Amino acid sequence: MKKKKLSEAKSGMAKKTVAVIYNEPSPELYVKKSLPSFENLNFIPYFEVDNNTPMEEYELFAQRIEMRGYNCYTLNVMDDFHLLINELTERRPDVIFNFVELFFNNPKLEMNVTGLFELLEIPFTGAPPLALANCQSKVFTKRLLSSYGITTPEFQLIKTFSEHYKHSLRFPIIVKPAYEDASVGIDYNAVVHNNSELNAKINYIFSEFKQAALIEEYIDGRELNVAVIGDENLVVLPISEIDFSAMPDHFPNIVSYQAKWDPLHEAYHKTIPICPAILSKKIQAKAEKIALTAFKAMGVRDYARIDMRLSKDNELFVLEVNPNPDLTESAGFMRSAEAAGLAYDEVLEKLIQFALQRGEKYKNRFKTIKKPSAKN
Repeated sequence: MKKKKLSEAKSGMAKKTVAVIYNEPSPELYVKKSLPSFENLNFIPYFEVDNNTPMEEYELFAQRIEMRGYNCYTLNVMDDFHLLINELTERRPDVIFNFVELFFNNPKLEMNVTGLFELLEIPFTGAPPLALANCQSKVFTKRLLSSYGITTPEFQLIKTFSEHYKHSLRFPIIVKPAYEDASVGIDYNAVVHNNSELNAKINYIFSEFKQAALIEEYIDGRELNVAVIGDENLVVLPISEIDFSAMPDHFPNIVSYQAKWDPLHEAYHKTIPICPAILSKKIQAKAEKIALTAFKAMGVRDYARIDMRLSKDNELFVLEVNPNPDLTESAGFMRSAEAAGLAYDEVLEKLIQFALQRGEKYKNRFKTIKKPSAKN
């Protein structure tokens, strides 16, 4: 085997090694999930549900990468800094496919892990540390996008407890944790209509998430997901829309945590994607331009999804800039890629190649830096 690898290396045909790195601190808590029973539900399910554990999903992901001609293995860092460092220094993959979203159950530490990758000079897919930090803060994101002329909903950050919270926003208002992603903390009663509901929801955020609450004016309209792929040459993929027409009146038209992650919740089956979205050429062009500007402004790279609202008077508001969005085949980013004619495996290889090409540039750059001569 060693002779074969040496021969391949000499001929320039050696396979690159990809490490699929993720963080599931307690894999033993995951058992093979039984498929949910829809028998007692009072609605008709729209989506099928798989029963793979996260670990199984990453193994399948690695298999797909190997089908593209790479050596690939998975690494669960399990909140273990020393395990991560030892594995990377000993095995030294050519590229890391980064799926680490939090460390010690803290999403703010996501950026620190990519910082380690950079210090070890191992190229990795997706956003760099600073971009992850920028996007982690919803308030900073809004302020930075605003400086680029991008409109976001009017907002206010509530940092400290009060019996009554003063604000100048117009109802309805949506209340979110200020430093979470993946719709964590945004449930089906996140949209409030009066000060009493607002006070209760803010206090809930303080109590459950131990962080500031972001309150912003709820934009009634269409929800658009604009996926962008690329490093130096960016491409906007076909725009996807979340169709709320089947949503019951007692739920707000938002993509709540339940709508994303709870297959037994009605909202999960009533937020239906349409891709490509049916938009006028003018609105489509404007949404694409905004997405590209937001992508560059936030410093994300390789792949991202920019979520927007199109108000009833045709104004576009950016809600979120999502670096490293979900890459499962049924998720929004891959849905847009498929609509663009890109095969699933093809997208994975593109992301790997972006990282590898950056790695080559770094090597060449470091070669040109002269070490200072020793003093006598």
